[in-house]
Amino acid sequence: MANILVVDDEMGIRELLSEILSDEGHAIQLAENAQQAREARAQGAPDLVLLDIWMPDTDGVTLLKEWQRDGLLTMPVIMMSGHATIDTAVEATRIGALNFLEKPIAMQKLLKAVQAGLTRAQETVRSPSLAPRPAVAPPPEDGAVAAGAPFSAAMPQAHASVRGAGATAGEGHMFNLSFDLPLREARDAFERMYFEHHLGREGGSMTRVAEKTGLERTHLYRKLKQLGVEPGKLAKKNQ
Repeated sequence: MANILVVDDEMGIRELLSEILSDEGHAIQLAENAQQAREARAQGAPDLVLLDIWMPDTDGVTLLKEWQRDGLLTMPVIMMSGHATIDTAVEATRIGALNFLEKPIAMQKLLKAVQAGLTRAQETVRSPSLAPRPAVAPPPEDGAVAAGAPFSAAMPQAHASVRGAGATAGEGHMFNLSFDLPLREARDAFERMYFEHHLGREGGSMTRVAEKTGLERTHLYRKLKQLGVEPGKLAKKNQ
């Protein structure tokens, strides 16, 4: 898990980036202007900063210059803007920005840029910015859930409404799915358990779950919302 500071004067952008990056397991701090960003930086260097260029008080490039001048540019900074020129992007890179993202930001570009920034931070600063993902222990062979077992092992018994005849799934899990349910309810119940299983195993990472299930992230988000599955809660429960 990394500590990421998101600086943007648009509330919608802040909330969207916070939701996406929180789903990836990161701790997010929000700032709506340069002053709040200064205060956040004064409390300690985050592992990564996503910094908007156009803001009402002080623009992002000026703030970047301040941090460089004062020796505070010790973390990777990714600039964001929907109106910046190529010259602005080049200037920000010259000052010390690692990357530049143009709004609206595509999700895959965002995640790739963030991962590259965190990798760069690990290479240049020897600090535990990313915590190792907890190992997922296999469930007991008899289907019982041991005390303290990870959420993925306990998941098949999480829904009291899904019960009845047993249907065996892969990896030794026993899903108590009733064949007496209407088809739509039975399908939703299975899909809910299926996605919760993968979210539990992958530590709540939407990127890895999308790869495992073969779904695009946007489709996966819609599916989870439809099923009432909350990745953030599952990730916290699995930590």
